[in-house]
Amino acid sequence: MPTSKLPPIKDIKPLVEIPDMSYYLYVGLIVLAVGVLIVALYFLVRRLMGMRRESRARRYLEALHHIDWSDPKRAAYLATKYGRLLATDERRKELFAQLLPHLEKYKYRKEVSPVDEETLRRFELYRNVCDESI
Repeated sequence: MPTSKLPPIKDIKPLVEIPDMSYYLYVGLIVLAVGVLIVALYFLVRRLMGMRRESRARRYLEALHHIDWSDPKRAAYLATKYGRLLATDERRKELFAQLLPHLEKYKYRKEVSPVDEETLRRFELYRNVCDESI
């Protein structure tokens, strides 16, 4: 029988370990996605709150426009309430501070006289400034 010479058997080498970073990539992607989601929610909530504040200011301004000066006491209270809520920047705060002493004459009394022209003029100035800024 012819014997054929087989090549010698080579040793089998152990498996080579390949660094697997898929777990870290998976966790990193999840953290990144959560971070992006939190940032997006922050800006969305901030925008909605800004729109809400703006609409609130518009409602206050609308209330100032509908004040009925035939009842001076009630009108003074309403003008004080909504005027204070709209006084957010320096110019409006200053004008409201000038208007407030004129409105005080019509509050905290049992009987009040009709509203004088100076008070109405200051109120109109304040309301026009609020109109411009909102």
